[in-house]
Amino acid sequence: MRIGVIGASGNIGSRVLAEACGRGHDVVAFTRQGAANHPMQDGVEWRDLDIFDVESVTRAIQRLDVLVSSYHPGNAASDPMDAIRRSIADPTAYARAAKVLLDALKSRPATRLIVVGGAASLEIAPGLTTDDDDQRLREVLRGLGVPEDYAVAVRGHRAALDTLRVSNRRWTYVSPSADIHAGERTSRFRVGGDQLLVDGDGQSRISYEDFAVAILDEIEGPRHIQRRFTVGY
Repeated sequence: MRIGVIGASGNIGSRVLAEACGRGHDVVAFTRQGAANHPMQDGVEWRDLDIFDVESVTRAIQRLDVLVSSYHPGNAASDPMDAIRRSIADPTAYARAAKVLLDALKSRPATRLIVVGGAASLEIAPGLTTDDDDQRLREVLRGLGVPEDYAVAVRGHRAALDTLRVSNRRWTYVSPSADIHAGERTSRFRVGGDQLLVDGDGQSRISYEDFAVAILDEIEGPRHIQRRFTVGY
C-alpha cells in the first residue's frame, strides 16, 4: 500500500512510519517544513505539507491508499512543552484539521483516513468520560505532569472526533491509552472501542511502538471504518 503519514517526525508518526516501512509499504512522510533535509530512502518520500490548506492536502492524497494523521501543534518529540503551549493557545486546531482532511477526501473517496486523537473522551464508566467533568480532567492532567490548562486541548481532540462522526468518508479515529510512552514493540495488546482499557493493576498504558503496530494492523485489516478504537495493555 501507499501510506501517507502527517506528523511523521513526531513521537507517534515516526513509529507509524517505521512500522509501515518494516511491513514493506511505500510511505509518504509529511512534515510542516524541512522535508528537503530527509533524502529519499527505504521507500520513504518526505514532503512539506500545510494541513490547513485544503488544496495542498487534496493534491497530496491523490495517490494514497491510506492517510494517517498524527497532527499536533508543534512537535512533542523535540519540544513537548512548546507543543503543549501551542495546543492550549489554539484548541480548535484539531477540529479544523479534521475538517480540511475530510474536505480533501471529497476528491479521493477511496482513500482511508486514520486520525490519531486523545484518550479523555473514552468512557471510564457507562456514559461517563474523563473530559465530562472539568475537575476530574484537571486532576488527571496533574497526575500526568501536564498543565491543567491543557484541558482545552483535550476537548479540542473531542471536537475533532465529533467532526469525523458526522462525515460519510472512510475515517477511523484511534485513541491511545491514558499513558502513552516510549517503550517496546511487543505486539501484545488489547484493542477496544469507546471504553478506556486498563490492565490488571488498574493502569491504562501503551507504548508508542505497540500503538503503531495497532494502527498498521488496522490499515492492513480494516475493522473500524467510521468508528473509533483504542489500544492498551
